[in-house]
Amino acid sequence: MSTKLVIITVGVLLTLISILGSKKRNSGKSLINTKIGIPMGIIGVLMMIFGSYSSGLVNYNSQIEQVSIGKKLKITGPVNSVKVVSPIDKDSVDCRILTMGVYPESHKKDIWVMIRPTDDRYYPQSDHTNTSYKRDGEWQVVTRFGGEKGEVYDLIIYEADSIASSFFSLTIEKWKEAEDYPGLKLEEIPSGAKEVERLKVYSRKNCRGVF
Repeated sequence: MSTKLVIITVGVLLTLISILGSKKRNSGKSLINTKIGIPMGIIGVLMMIFGSYSSGLVNYNSQIEQVSIGKKLKITGPVNSVKVVSPIDKDSVDCRILTMGVYPESHKKDIWVMIRPTDDRYYPQSDHTNTSYKRDGEWQVVTRFGGEKGEVYDLIIYEADSIASSFFSLTIEKWKEAEDYPGLKLEEIPSGAKEVERLKVYSRKNCRGVF
């Protein structure tokens, strides 16, 4: 259980104890002295508010998250394979960008974007849909960088079958729950995920502590 969920749980317990303790017994006295019960209830409510605000139960961060769009590649002719349109190779990018691309009409697999920073780990990128959003031959996903200014990243595009896609989704959920993002080793990437394109991009600014 994450620290934030512990805070919420303790807050709920304190609030319940305060409410139940305020009930009077047959003797007319409360189970808990009001000088203790009222502050306990206030602390409990504040803990629930703080835990909810910082855990994502209140979806504040996602509402204000701003992403930028890098340079775009011009696509001419028919699209025969999954291709990145933005950013382009050797581009300098902001801390949050929208990675965009195209895919052929017959394409049925999920598209995943992974970044590989200098720690040699692979980090699948996702937004609320987890996999890249696909529609009418175009796909996109929010991509987040957290390194120093000028740090180099491999931005890698994968086609994934349903098993590999489920693995990436479950991995992200586990990381979020633990509030720890260790990345994947190359050998941990499922065989059902096939690399289709790889670019190098550089962080335009210091993104440490942004997320």
